[in-house]
Amino acid sequence: MKVILFGASGTVGRLAVDKMLAGGCEVTAFARHPEKLRNSNPNLTRVAGDVMDPEAVANAVRGHDAVVVTLGSGMSRKGVVRSQGTLNVIQAMQRNGVRRLICQSTLGAHESWDNLNFFWKRIMFGLVLRPVFRDHELQEQLVRASGLDWTIVRPSAFTDDPASGRYREGFSAGERNLALKISRSDVAEFLKRQLKDTTYVNRAVGISN
Repeated sequence: MKVILFGASGTVGRLAVDKMLAGGCEVTAFARHPEKLRNSNPNLTRVAGDVMDPEAVANAVRGHDAVVVTLGSGMSRKGVVRSQGTLNVIQAMQRNGVRRLICQSTLGAHESWDNLNFFWKRIMFGLVLRPVFRDHELQEQLVRASGLDWTIVRPSAFTDDPASGRYREGFSAGERNLALKISRSDVAEFLKRQLKDTTYVNRAVGISN
């Protein structure tokens, strides 16, 4: 399978690239600085580009079987790279006839709001990260309206713990008994799994310990 990953140089993106390569995929890593990926696997292709450039995105998407989006705005709390970048990806997929889209969002978006506790609702997403959260919600709306074979993955807060494989997934919007933490490595593994697993096609799925 030929996969292109947007946001490949991010903390989750790099792990996802490694896991997909280890799983036998041919992976294109699209990022502003793809040289940050140190993997020497011959099935890795690095493409330097800006996801905000529609033509660059369209050219990169052509010829792939699936697209994975792990876009982030770095230290910026007001960026729109998730929504606008994802829109460019969607339009590129529609233009090139690529159907499978796996998009990383965040737990708490839309109907999963009630999965969060007071700290995340009122402090983090209510105040500190409000613009980031709104961009995630817009990103999800665009994915849902795309007409593609999409899966939205909603992880809780990241940790640097090793992968455990013991996280919870697919819980209801009313589930409150969550630790609201998950390792980046577990998120990356879950993203990889979606390439062949159709369980969550046209669904948004929460994952968390």
